[in-house]
Amino acid sequence: MWSVFNNEVLESFSQINKEIFKLAKEDAENIGLTVVQLKALYQISTKPKIGLSELAENLKLTNSTVSGVIDRLVNSGYVERDNPKHDRRAITLHLTNEGKLKIKQFIESDSKLVKYLNKINQLPEEDIKQLLQIHKEILNILTF
Repeated sequence: MWSVFNNEVLESFSQINKEIFKLAKEDAENIGLTVVQLKALYQISTKPKIGLSELAENLKLTNSTVSGVIDRLVNSGYVERDNPKHDRRAITLHLTNEGKLKIKQFIESDSKLVKYLNKINQLPEEDIKQLLQIHKEILNILTF
């Protein structure tokens, strides 16, 4: 049965998601990227030699979508593809010097998203743990 609480929960998630995306979009645009490109560069910077499938999984996107993003990042000179000698069919990704500079530019920028996430991190640890546990339970319900 539908209730007022269901509507409030959905609206709450929607508003938070909208604000996070708005902040991330502003941050990405400030350094000349899209949100997905920035996320991809960040993932590659934290996991050099990551494969396309693993990157897609981490970004919660399809392989074909991520492949297109990587094509644009390669064309922009931020990412290079490698074929490991032990498996010629596999492709790994790493940042070029320009890609490393782009991530550095983001880290050193006055990111509103990072600033607000740091404020959220100042909430009591128990509150954050409880929030994450509730989110996990909701995700389990929605994906069962």
